[in-house]
Amino acid sequence: MALRVYNTLTQQKEPFQTMQPGKVGIYVCGPTVYKPSHVGHMVGPVIFDTVKRYLQYQGYQVTWVVNITDVDDKLIVRARELNTTVKDLAEKMTADYVDCLKKLNVTGIDLMPRATEHIAGMIEMMQGLIDKGYAYPAGGDVYFDVTKDPDYGKLCNRDPEQLEAGARIEVSDRKRNPGDFALWKGAKPGEPKWDSPWGPGRPGWHIECSAMSMKLLGKTLDIHGGGLDLQFPHHENELAQSESYTDQPFATYWMHNGLMRIRKQAGKVGGRPAAGAEGETEKMGGSLNNAINVAEVLAQHEAETVRFLLLATHYRSPIEWGDERLQEVRRSLDGFYRFFERYQRITGQNFYDLAAPTKHAAFKEDGNNKEFLAQVSKHRGAFLELMEDDFNTGGATGTLYELLTTLNRFADTQQLEGGKTNEQAVCDLRRGAEVLRELSQILGLFHQPLAARTGGNDQLVSGLMQLLIDLRAEARKTKNFALGDQIRKRLGELNVTLEDRPGGTGWRIG
Repeated sequence: MALRVYNTLTQQKEPFQTMQPGKVGIYVCGPTVYKPSHVGHMVGPVIFDTVKRYLQYQGYQVTWVVNITDVDDKLIVRARELNTTVKDLAEKMTADYVDCLKKLNVTGIDLMPRATEHIAGMIEMMQGLIDKGYAYPAGGDVYFDVTKDPDYGKLCNRDPEQLEAGARIEVSDRKRNPGDFALWKGAKPGEPKWDSPWGPGRPGWHIECSAMSMKLLGKTLDIHGGGLDLQFPHHENELAQSESYTDQPFATYWMHNGLMRIRKQAGKVGGRPAAGAEGETEKMGGSLNNAINVAEVLAQHEAETVRFLLLATHYRSPIEWGDERLQEVRRSLDGFYRFFERYQRITGQNFYDLAAPTKHAAFKEDGNNKEFLAQVSKHRGAFLELMEDDFNTGGATGTLYELLTTLNRFADTQQLEGGKTNEQAVCDLRRGAEVLRELSQILGLFHQPLAARTGGNDQLVSGLMQLLIDLRAEARKTKNFALGDQIRKRLGELNVTLEDRPGGTGWRIG
């Protein structure tokens, strides 16, 4: 099955073809860095990091750009509130954003340009639009004239009047038309400013992305991505000014990810959003005062849990956020972590050390346990087919669970923990585990062991736990089942789980 991608511009899935054979240029709109990153800021990066991983797995050479908007009205207002400079605030919040990406294993961003580094290119583009009659200066500002672009509104599939009626548009008596948007804003006292042919000022939001993306990736991008909330006005305006300037298509594929949804607030509890009515959700965002900072989330949940939650639905679907959902995901992930421990007991090898393929190649089903390997191959094929169908990570994560069940069932039926030596079966289990590693790498999951979860590095804790396990074993041997059950129950209350295995009893936290 050949890769097909849903294109917002055409509202259908299309075969994936790039401007240059074997190469892909991706541009994703990054944040305006005026507040610490909230979990909604992580949706796009995690999704497109996975998109890049899959494209690389299929042999493409990918360049992925995410911009930083480090000059904007929100930054100016927030800097004044904090009695700091726009530059210092932007640097601090950019560092926070980069740190959050690192924690969520978003490793694929190649370039992260700042808007303030590309002012000259923006001014050049504005002058070109003025020269071609698409833009006009007005009292120190510069505006794009939407009436000069005959297909303005094509990304949203709506005419300009509908777009004006359905969105907040800056009001100015300097505009020729209500829907015209600012390319350059004349400086007000105390604001950051740069010199230009129209007087000191700063760029508008939309021109920033057009100038940076084309400078770094060329006049036509293979993929332009971002949240669904950016479709209008930001992406519509980017498209209009870029194509008017170059007379070429701006992007071959427009990919819009669904937004983070959070229960509507019925008030505030401890400074955090309180649950609203059952089923009522709203977009998460700083401007809505319902955002939850990434740092706050990661203080309570592992980063891998958050990443898995973001990938567990199709990228075009909304993602419902909540502690219950995170707990549910974590419980599901525990099945994988238990298998990794089991794999090490059987093979003596750490799952995380497996050298799984990073490029797509045929899976050979040759081995002693052909039926098992055929099942592994089937799960692998299903995973890849789902990814070929518009990067369906939601379906792909479900396939990982099916593969996990197959691996555990094989270990059970072959009694690989029963003390018997079956080197061929162990070899085939290793090949199945390599497939799990191969596929999870595409999703950016299970890249490193979690922080110590069993306490095994603490000699005292390990010794005490072994003492309790021995006492329980002795109680069961003497048919004192009440004591044995009491030990298990009390440990469970401490979030410690005992696991009775063929080779003995083990324990784990969680």
